[in-house]
Amino acid sequence: MSLIKMIVARLLRQGAVVVAALTLVALIPAEAQTIKIGVILTYSGPDAALGEQIDRAINLFVKLHETELPPGVKVELLKRDDTGVNPDLAKRLAQELVLRNQVQILTGGQWTPNAMAIAALTKEAKVPFVTMTAGGSAVTLQSPYVVRTGWTLWQTSYPLGEWAAKQGWKNAYTVVSDFGPGFDGEAAFTKGFTEGGGTIVGSVRIPLKTTDYLPYFQKIKDVNPDVVYVFNPGGPQATAFMKAFDNLGITKSKIKLIGPLDITSDDELPNMGRSALGVVTLGQYSPAATRQTNVDFVAAWKKEYGANSVPTYFAVAGWDGMRAIYDAIKAQSGKIDPHATMKFLRTWSNPNSPRGPIRIDQAGDLVQNLYLRRVEEKDGRLANIEFATIEQIGDPWKMFNKK
Repeated sequence: MSLIKMIVARLLRQGAVVVAALTLVALIPAEAQTIKIGVILTYSGPDAALGEQIDRAINLFVKLHETELPPGVKVELLKRDDTGVNPDLAKRLAQELVLRNQVQILTGGQWTPNAMAIAALTKEAKVPFVTMTAGGSAVTLQSPYVVRTGWTLWQTSYPLGEWAAKQGWKNAYTVVSDFGPGFDGEAAFTKGFTEGGGTIVGSVRIPLKTTDYLPYFQKIKDVNPDVVYVFNPGGPQATAFMKAFDNLGITKSKIKLIGPLDITSDDELPNMGRSALGVVTLGQYSPAATRQTNVDFVAAWKKEYGANSVPTYFAVAGWDGMRAIYDAIKAQSGKIDPHATMKFLRTWSNPNSPRGPIRIDQAGDLVQNLYLRRVEEKDGRLANIEFATIEQIGDPWKMFNKK
C-alpha cells in the first residue's frame, strides 16, 4: 500500500471514530432544566381546608399537564406553610425560598395580609409572584412582579350591590370579617347599593378569631333590614356564620342573605344544611356549572380525590394559576426571565378555564365572568346554581381610583 493510501485509510478510520463519538453524545439526554416554584399556603390550623383546595388543584394540574413542558424542562414545587394569617411568617418563608432555594417563581398567596407582605418582597427580589386567592385590591399595587388568578372583593361585591338595589330592596346591613378583604367588600357593596338608591342601616366587622357570632347577628335581627350583605373567608367560618343566622331565625325570615361566593363555599354546603337554601351569591365559579370545560375539570378532580370531593373557587384559582405559570414557562422555552415572564403574564389569557374565559390585564388583575348563583337542591344535594352572568369584569376599585 502506498504512503498516500495509508494516510487516507487512517483518516477514514479516525472519521468513523469521531462520527461514532458524536452519535453517542447525541444519545445522551441533555441535563434537565428545573424551574423551581415556591408555594406558600396554609397547610395547618383551622383554615387548612382552604389551602388544601389550592394545593390539590396545583398537584392535579402538574400531574395532568407535565408533558406540555418544553423538552428537558421540569417543575419542582417547594411548599411552605404560613399557618394562616401571618404576614411576618409569609414574608420570611418567601425570603428563604428566594435566597436559599433560589426559586424563580412564587405562588400561593392565600391570604391578603400574607400576599401583601410577599408582594412587597418581590419588588426588590424581582421574582414573579402569581397570587392565587388573595382578594384585596391593593395586592397587585405592591410590586410590578405580581399578578392574580383569583378575584377581588371589589370585583364580586360592587356589582352585587348594584344588583341588590335593582331588586327593590331599600335598606341593607353589612357584616364582614375584620380584615382587608372584608373592608373592601363592605366598601364595594355599599357603593354599589347606595348608588342604586339603597341605604345602609347598620354594619359590623367581626374579628377573624371570633367563635360566638350570635351577639353580632342579634343586632341585625333587631334592625330587620331588607337584605344583609355578608363576607367571610369561606371554609368552616362560612358554616359557622350560616348556622348562627339559622339559630336566630334570620334564614327563615323575610331578611335576604347575599354576599360574594365565599359565604356558601361548595365544600361547606353539606355542613350548612338547608339553612343555606335560597342564599344568593355573586362570584366567578360554581362546580355545578354545565360548561364542558368545567364538567371535565370536576370529573378529573373526583377521579383523583374521590366522588364526594368537590373543587371550590379556591381550587379553580389554583388550577388557573398553574395554567398561567406553565404557559409562561413554555413561552420562554424553560428559560425564566423575570421581566419577560411579567410581560407575558400581563397579557395572558385562557378561553377555556373551568370558570369561562379569563385574562390578566395590565394592572395584574383577572378579568372574568361573574355569575349570580342561588343555593338550590340538585340530585339530593345542595349546590350553587348559576342563574345570570355579568360578562368580563375587572377590578372596579382600580377603575374608580385611576391616577
